[in-house]
Amino acid sequence: MALSTSPISPSVDLSSYRDQHFKGSRVEQDRLLRNSTTLYIGNLSFYTTEEQIYELFSKCGDIRRIIMGLDKYKKTPCGFCFVEYYLRPDAENCMRYVNGTRLDDRIIRTDWDAGFIEGRQYGRGKTGGQVRDEYRSDFDGGRGGYGKIIQQKVTPVVDGAFGR
Repeated sequence: MALSTSPISPSVDLSSYRDQHFKGSRVEQDRLLRNSTTLYIGNLSFYTTEEQIYELFSKCGDIRRIIMGLDKYKKTPCGFCFVEYYLRPDAENCMRYVNGTRLDDRIIRTDWDAGFIEGRQYGRGKTGGQVRDEYRSDFDGGRGGYGKIIQQKVTPVVDGAFGR
């Protein structure tokens, strides 16, 4: 039986996801991802605090900063963040040991990020939050209830003439 000689465990390999808004070539993005100390953290509850994130993620190493994902219009948390470590091995430990664990009663996802750039902390959906929360058809109390499009269909509009 042959042992793998790869210095990187499969759990820290790059995923197939690429940021569609990245300014640069795919080759440049891949280079940045392979050397990054920044992680994108997804599937967070809208109620998860920065302190909770710090408590969990600091178990893997020293954190440089946490950038909470915010609704573009309301400036409220919208279910993601960026965690930047000082050292790549600490970020790799996070990918190995924290990805897929439970935080605030949700299974969270970690993925490599090419590096935080100001403005990326805002949701990219039409309503200001994450795109995936606009089209979700299930009820998810940790992420604001039903998806935004379904909420708009079932929430009655108060008529100005008859509203109180």
